[in-house]
Amino acid sequence: MASENPTLDQLRIHRPDAPARPPRTALIAIAAAIVLGGLGVTWWLTRAPVVAVRTAEARASARASGDRTVLNASGYVTARRQATVSSKVTGKVTEVLVEEGMKVKEGQVVARLDDTNVRASLLLAQAQLAAATSALAETRVRLTEAEQELQRQAALAHARVSAAADYDHAVAAAHAFQARLDQQRADVAVAERTVAIWQQQLEDTVIRAPFDGIATSKDAQPGEMISPISAGGGFTRTGVCTVVDMASLEIEIDVSESYINRVESGQPVEATLDAYPDWKIPCHVIAIIPTADRAKSTVRVRVAFDQLEPRILPEMSVKVAFRETAGAANPAVDHAVIVPKTAVRQEQGRDVVMVVRDGRAHRRAVTVANSGADDAELSTGVAPGERVAVAAPELTDGAAVKEINP
Repeated sequence: MASENPTLDQLRIHRPDAPARPPRTALIAIAAAIVLGGLGVTWWLTRAPVVAVRTAEARASARASGDRTVLNASGYVTARRQATVSSKVTGKVTEVLVEEGMKVKEGQVVARLDDTNVRASLLLAQAQLAAATSALAETRVRLTEAEQELQRQAALAHARVSAAADYDHAVAAAHAFQARLDQQRADVAVAERTVAIWQQQLEDTVIRAPFDGIATSKDAQPGEMISPISAGGGFTRTGVCTVVDMASLEIEIDVSESYINRVESGQPVEATLDAYPDWKIPCHVIAIIPTADRAKSTVRVRVAFDQLEPRILPEMSVKVAFRETAGAANPAVDHAVIVPKTAVRQEQGRDVVMVVRDGRAHRRAVTVANSGADDAELSTGVAPGERVAVAAPELTDGAAVKEINP
C-alpha cells in the first residue's frame, strides 16, 4: 500500500511553550523587601542602646519666705580661745594639779616644776645683794669722814696753816669715796636685778591657767620633763594640759565658692548637733573670712551661738541651715521643686538635671536654691510632677531610656 503524502503541517517545527514571565509588581515587592531588610539590619546594628535609669518625681515645695532655708552646710564646733598650757622654762614636773573636765580660773596653779636649782641661785643672788648693800653702807661712812676732813683742810688752807698738798690729798680722798659710792650703788642695783631675775625664774616653775576655762586634756605626769620647745623625737613634753574657754565656742563652716553669695554677716542660722538631732539651736553669722581655700574652693564662715549651753562641746559635728534674711524674699524660689540631690550634676560650670519624657532624656539647666543632705531644692528648670534621672552621670541628652523604679 502506498504511503500517505506529507502535508505542510507535518513539515512545521514544533517549539516548546516559553515559561510565563512573572508580573512586574512581584519584582518590585521583592526588591522593596530586600531594601527594607537591609535598612532594618543597619538600624539594628547602629541603633543607640536603651539605658535603664532610676527616676524620681519632682515635688513641689512652697515655703513662707521668712522661714526659708537658702543654704545647708556642715561644720564643727570650735573654741575661739584655747591653749596648750606649757612652761617658759625646761624642767621636771613635780606636781600636776588638774584633771580632764576640771574647771580652772585665770591664774590658778595647774602644775609645778622642780625648783631646787632655781631656789639655790636665788639664795646666792640675795646674799650678793646683802653684801653689796653692806659695802655701800661702809662707803657712805667713809665718804662722810672724807668730806669732814676736806672741810678741815680747807679751813686750815684758808688760814695758811697747812700745806697745799694736805688740802689736795683731802680733795682726792673725798672724790674717790664719792666715785666708790656711785659704783657700789650700781652694784646694788645689779644685785637687785639679779634677785628679780631668779625670783621670776622661780615663779616660772609654777604653771598657771591663762584664762577661765575647762581642762580638756592632761598631757604630762609627775617625773616627766617639759619644755616650751619640742625636743624632736625625745620624751620631753611640750604641754601640761589643754584649757578651753567654753564661752568662746562657735561653729566653723567651709562654704563652697558657688554658694557663698547666699551668706552674709548677721544672717540667722539654725544649727543641729549630730549628737542631738532634735535640738534646733538658733545662731547667727559672725563673719565671712575674706579669703578662699584654693585647694578646696571654699570660703570659711564663722557662726556664733545665740546662747551657749553645757551640752555644746568642742569638735562636735554640726549641720547648719542658713535662713533667708528679712527683705530678701524671692517669689520664684517660694514655689520651688525638690528632687534627689544625686539628680543634679555639674556640666561646664552649671547645674543640670536629666528630665525623662517619652522614653528620652532631656538636659535641663537648673538653679539650686538649697542643697541638703539628700535632697536639692530647685528654683528654676523643672516643674512639679516631671520625672528626673537619679544617679546617672553617664546619661546624655536625647538618649533612649527605660525607667526602673524600686
